[in-house]
Amino acid sequence: MAMKKVFITDVILRDAHQSLIATRLRTEDMLPACAMLDDIGYWSLECWGGATFDACLRFLKEDPWERLSKLKAALPKTRLQMLVRGQNLLGYRHYSDDVVRAFIHKAAENGMDVFRIFDALNDVRNLQTAIEATKESGKHAQGTICYTTSPVHDVQCFVTLGKALANLGCDSIAIKDMAGLLTHYASSELVKALKDAIDLPLHLHSHATSGLAEMCQLKAIEAGCQHIDTALSSWSGGTSHPPTESMVTALKGTDYDSGLDLDKLQEVNQYFAEVRKKYHRFESEFTGIDTQVHLFQVPGGMISNLANQLRERNALDKMGEVYKEIPEVRKDLGYPPLVTPTSQIVGTQAVLNVLTGKRYETITNEVKRYLQGGYGKAPAAVNEDLQKKAIGDEDVMDCRPADLLKPEFDRLRGEIGSLAQNDEDVLSYAMFPEVGKLFLEQRASGHLVAEPLLIESRVDDNLKKAPTEFNVALHGESYHVKVTGAGPKNQMLRHFYFMVDGVPEEIVVETLDEIVLDGGTQGAVKSTIASKRRKPTAQGDVVVSMPCNVLEVLVKIGQSVVAGQAVMVTEAMKMETEITAPIAGMVKAVHVVKGEPANPDEVLIEIEPLA
Repeated sequence: MAMKKVFITDVILRDAHQSLIATRLRTEDMLPACAMLDDIGYWSLECWGGATFDACLRFLKEDPWERLSKLKAALPKTRLQMLVRGQNLLGYRHYSDDVVRAFIHKAAENGMDVFRIFDALNDVRNLQTAIEATKESGKHAQGTICYTTSPVHDVQCFVTLGKALANLGCDSIAIKDMAGLLTHYASSELVKALKDAIDLPLHLHSHATSGLAEMCQLKAIEAGCQHIDTALSSWSGGTSHPPTESMVTALKGTDYDSGLDLDKLQEVNQYFAEVRKKYHRFESEFTGIDTQVHLFQVPGGMISNLANQLRERNALDKMGEVYKEIPEVRKDLGYPPLVTPTSQIVGTQAVLNVLTGKRYETITNEVKRYLQGGYGKAPAAVNEDLQKKAIGDEDVMDCRPADLLKPEFDRLRGEIGSLAQNDEDVLSYAMFPEVGKLFLEQRASGHLVAEPLLIESRVDDNLKKAPTEFNVALHGESYHVKVTGAGPKNQMLRHFYFMVDGVPEEIVVETLDEIVLDGGTQGAVKSTIASKRRKPTAQGDVVVSMPCNVLEVLVKIGQSVVAGQAVMVTEAMKMETEITAPIAGMVKAVHVVKGEPANPDEVLIEIEPLA
């Protein structure tokens, strides 16, 4: 009789907290549980990749490479597993082959054992280099099928992809159901078809969003799938995954028994149940069962991030409209599976369409790149009118996008210079140039300050009983603010002194009022900090449609521009957008520099029409 034992990968150290608390779990809260986790007997622990790399650098001010090496040392008996986006690695663009190989080799050197490699478009050309590099490193290459539903996706297309992955030398195949779209009978049908066509172990990764994941896993197991992904129960369900203990219990005493010890699982789960309480401020409001996922196809990790992004723009009430817009944008883009980076590309464009009130009035650079073939081949035909609007008469590439990229690792090393202490630092910069460089600069200056987990209010009698420590969320970033002093009350312009993430700041305000801080804490502080930028009144005033950060200013005072010419590049929700000149004319004034935040209804550039 063929062996039927089921092997379990627990995602507690990666996808569980990515789905539920926007990837905020810190290394310091992982390490105390590692001895318990290592003693359970998991097939692997997913602990790296996905959004963890970005979150470490951007929010937690942790070196993600240091996290990996610490976890490897603390988990000597258990395979470590990561999620890697093929030619995108962990970033949002395609990298040259030399960077992809360097990243995979360094991850292997630092302790990674299993590389789950996927492409958002299921374009197998974008997987080849990462798979080859994994095999060169002597590690386990897991090819991935991104499951989705659309008029052009069926079982046969997934079997064709599975065969292609097997031909590339993959050691196993993963079915990645990132949005929880599988039904139990669809799971059985797909697994049977893959088992008939491919002689490789199958893994099933399914989010619990729709409430069907446990049934999907059971039917997949009965059809021949021997590997499932679960999350310890205190971090399971909703946009996360089926509970580990429940699946172990369901299989116990059957031919599929995992052999895992429930007492040991309960012990480590109790630890993580207490840890989760520390992160309550990051909890998504969208953590329960959501059967709408079968209509909107928003994956688990995207839901919590999308909710946080809308909340930071005081637009959480628009969530329903964004949900309805997402499938429309997806259709226009040729039905890509919604997984990073396409989930961010589609989601951000949907948010822009909703918040501006005009579909595609602003088109992100990533949508333009997608429509030009910069991410690979779309599963179906794209909206030709949108493509024309986005890229004009530019050619659409039909080759593997990375074939057009020159080797870039040495260039990146030169750009980051002495801030990089090793190749790992160069790769951090490569993944996220702005965020990575800032992290390395802060590390060099000794000013790495992570966002606080809890808000601690302290009373200062000189500030009229106001909280003097609190958090401020601005443009997707969270800042810890401490009020350290205030000027005399009888002055018309009163100076307030702050420490923002440990750096001294000063503002000048005019009138005293009462405002609401951070979820209802009231304090007497200045309510009006007037912007130096005026409101738009003229036809040539350049503004943005939503809060953002300025990545580049492309024009100078006195420069002539034509209508539609890019004058700035901004970033919001990790996506870049070119801001264009509304009219032809001459640049009269520039009120913003690279790195500054910008808000709607602020004039950033003034363009004077030609006489």
